[in-house]
Amino acid sequence: MQTLTGKNIFLRALEPEDLDFLYLLENDETIWEVSETQVPYSRYILREYLRNSHKDIYEVKQLRLAISGLDNTLLGFIDLFDFCPKNKRAGVGIVILDDQKRNKGVGTEALGLLMDYAFAHLGLHQLYANIAADNTASIRLFSNLGFEKAGVKKDWNFSGGHFRDELLFQKIKK
Repeated sequence: MQTLTGKNIFLRALEPEDLDFLYLLENDETIWEVSETQVPYSRYILREYLRNSHKDIYEVKQLRLAISGLDNTLLGFIDLFDFCPKNKRAGVGIVILDDQKRNKGVGTEALGLLMDYAFAHLGLHQLYANIAADNTASIRLFSNLGFEKAGVKKDWNFSGGHFRDELLFQKIKK
């Protein structure tokens, strides 16, 4: 598991003990815009999700990993989604729920570990991220790790009574 272990954090498979944190995350209306969620999730549904989270990325086309501090504190989640082995690409999403842990290098380290894993172990050629045009923290995170802005999706998301642009960022393996 060296690929998924960094200096201050490690990425791990989901555990049943993550249920409470996952429940808070999936039912936080402030981030529903990012996940395109519009309804709350029950503990039952999330428990079933955790029960099935061991399934292979080639089968379910996604992988969610927990971001943990070296003291095993759960800090957030990082996802590969829309995994496409034929075209060797996947989308990336990351969330750090605790405001106290944001802008402290956790996201940078987690994304760096996931990139290494995706390129080395999954053989991906590229990763991409969809980022709200006004999400300066995410733009900075992905840009600092070599993702380049590839395009603008005009009026892509409807939120707060307004249409908002979404940016497409890509990281192509050199």
